[in-house]
Amino acid sequence: MSIPALILGAIILTVLIPVWLVTVVAIDLCRRQFRLPLARLLSFAVCWAWLETAGVLGALLLWLTGQRKNLSRHYALQRWWAARLLGALGKTCGIRVEAVNIESLSPGPVLMFARHASLADSLVSAYVVTTLAQMNPRYVLKRELLADPCLDVVGQRLPNHFLDRNANDAQPELDALEKLVSDMDASTVGIIFPEGTRANDAKRTRALEKISSIDPSRGQRLSAMQHLLPPRPAGAGAMMRGNPMADVVLAWHIGFEGLDTFGGILQAISTKMAPIRFVMRRVSRSQIPSDNIESFTEWLDNEWMRMDQEVEVALNERNHHG
Repeated sequence: MSIPALILGAIILTVLIPVWLVTVVAIDLCRRQFRLPLARLLSFAVCWAWLETAGVLGALLLWLTGQRKNLSRHYALQRWWAARLLGALGKTCGIRVEAVNIESLSPGPVLMFARHASLADSLVSAYVVTTLAQMNPRYVLKRELLADPCLDVVGQRLPNHFLDRNANDAQPELDALEKLVSDMDASTVGIIFPEGTRANDAKRTRALEKISSIDPSRGQRLSAMQHLLPPRPAGAGAMMRGNPMADVVLAWHIGFEGLDTFGGILQAISTKMAPIRFVMRRVSRSQIPSDNIESFTEWLDNEWMRMDQEVEVALNERNHHG
């Protein structure tokens, strides 16, 4: 049902450009938003709809030509899709990406534990991994994202796992994460967002309160966190068990702050956005305790606090040079 709706939506958005463009430009001007954020965001929606349609049609073509299980062709399609979507974001909304330490991703196999602050996190990481680093990602994503037709079709043909966050029994999910990364090679990156959801102040406060009520010492360890959310160690730990040889790449970024809501996105587009800065750091497997979940959790917490401090420094520098 979603694929016909996607194609129909792309056609309707395109045909009605003379109507909605004039309307939203008028709304923007009435609101004294002279950078036309509504118009630019809807322009991206048109690009997204057609790029999604192209991705689905590309997947259909691969299926018709007997290439449904050809991973290299599907990775090429994913690389094209991510690069074009990010390019469209740049042209319409002014979002650009600066990646730091791209070389940390190779050689694989590596596991990337990444910050989560926006709907666009997975897109930016896909662009960095597939286009800039020329690596093949294996994602852990929430199952709700299967509503996206491209992720539903292409994402399930590639080795990814769409996590059921409401599962009554978490063990099958953790077993799936172990299996996901067990056979990664030198060109592969396993990617998970250990925070589990997009960060904001309210979520951080609730998470820290919950952790403190269960494990006061861990709550104290994380109490100074300002920007990230406390990591959930179970999924990352399962991936560590699944591939005992893989190094870890820790990734944080700035530029997505406040973009976890529609209003926040409009407000950001209303100004000239600074580039999204995506920073990676590789940690050798020999430096990571893996004898038990408690020691791994402490290591992950300490690394997350270090990333939180690095985000604070980077934001202060950006505001200072503002």
